[in-house]
Amino acid sequence: MSVEIIAVGGYEEVGKNMSAVKVGDDVVIFDMGIHLDRIHIHEDTDIARMHSLDLIERGIIPDDTLMKDVDGKVRAIVFTHGHLDHIGAVAKLAHRYEAPIIATPYTLGLIERTIKGEKKFNVTNPLQVLNAGEKCQISPDITLEFVGTTHSIPHVVTAALHTSEGIIVYANDFKFDNHQTLSPPPNYQRFRELGRKGVLALIVETTNAANYDEVKTHSEKVARILLKDTMEEPLKGNDGMIVTTFSSHIERIQAICDVANQSNRKILLLGRSMERYCSMAEKLGIINLPKTASVYGSPKAVNRALARADEKRSDYVLITTGHQGEPDALLPRIANGKTQFTVKPGDNVVISASVIPNPMNIANRNLMERRLKSCGARIFPNVHVSGHAGREDHRDFIRMLNPENIIPSHGDLQMLSAYTELAEEEGYKLGDNLHILRNGQAQVFNDGSD
Repeated sequence: MSVEIIAVGGYEEVGKNMSAVKVGDDVVIFDMGIHLDRIHIHEDTDIARMHSLDLIERGIIPDDTLMKDVDGKVRAIVFTHGHLDHIGAVAKLAHRYEAPIIATPYTLGLIERTIKGEKKFNVTNPLQVLNAGEKCQISPDITLEFVGTTHSIPHVVTAALHTSEGIIVYANDFKFDNHQTLSPPPNYQRFRELGRKGVLALIVETTNAANYDEVKTHSEKVARILLKDTMEEPLKGNDGMIVTTFSSHIERIQAICDVANQSNRKILLLGRSMERYCSMAEKLGIINLPKTASVYGSPKAVNRALARADEKRSDYVLITTGHQGEPDALLPRIANGKTQFTVKPGDNVVISASVIPNPMNIANRNLMERRLKSCGARIFPNVHVSGHAGREDHRDFIRMLNPENIIPSHGDLQMLSAYTELAEEEGYKLGDNLHILRNGQAQVFNDGSD
């Protein structure tokens, strides 16, 4: 029986992730993400009124029209976590397939919200919860297993498809973090067991593969220490305090709130996506916000909260969206003087996120920081650790799984090439058992029997 890996999106860029695995006549789709850079989408952007064909033409979502030529039945659409570059296109594409959507509870909650907000398409796919450590039968020949891992959003898993030809592991995205407070460590034991059972192919992210300076990604424990060291003293003063981070990074938001709660200040979590991600985490009991914390998502509520904070800034800590300098997000709007809160000399701005490396982000972040500084603010940039595996983490993962074949994904050609270099150090050979695919291409594995 043949096994075919189809690269739909995310094999030429960071984002727009979508892959399909065909086992005999059965197909499993992984991810339906958006490419955040194409129209400078950020966490607060709403694409609900845009048509899928327009989004495909602009390169914002995967071009899944190639799936019409795949001779097989889609049995499941699987999501390993809730970031927009993995779930952002679900409401635009999922209705084309008569298949259930399978994800962990937090991821499925975010997907359900996305579907409910969709204005163009009616998405009626069944929603099915699968927790880390659980399995479900997709077809007579395919069993899906979720293996617990860590990243920068709750309820992240690595997917393993068990087939008669071997196991296909889908690992977009992950890091190896043993010290998160809201998520258990990765299930290393299970990864090793899968390796002993026989992994036919590993589809794996390459986001940090080209980062030769940080070869092993630091734990969130390091981020907690950095935040405490950065925020503790300024919180004792009377100046303003603004902290910005990924609104989906619930682990980080919990850490920021814990530090802020040690002061006498009230905590304001501000922004539409901040409300979306945090309210879902609260509903599922993942995050424990202090009693002094309030979350505001609508523009009117955010403006009222900012007006209160502007009157007496020493009473508040603001946690906002806009860490990349995206013009329409909250912190850049504060920097541009377009809100009820005015940055004053002595105010502190903590940026708990690195710059996502593309020219537009770099320029926007630089402009935002310069505007904040021109208002007299003190900037603490990059109080952050990555959510993606470093080169040595990838090496450990390869050794745990010992896959017969590797397909690097979720990156541009530089990232794919850097991962290829690492895999060749581990004994793999490009064109033999190490395969670089581009969007629209496929790799077939066949044992010669039906």
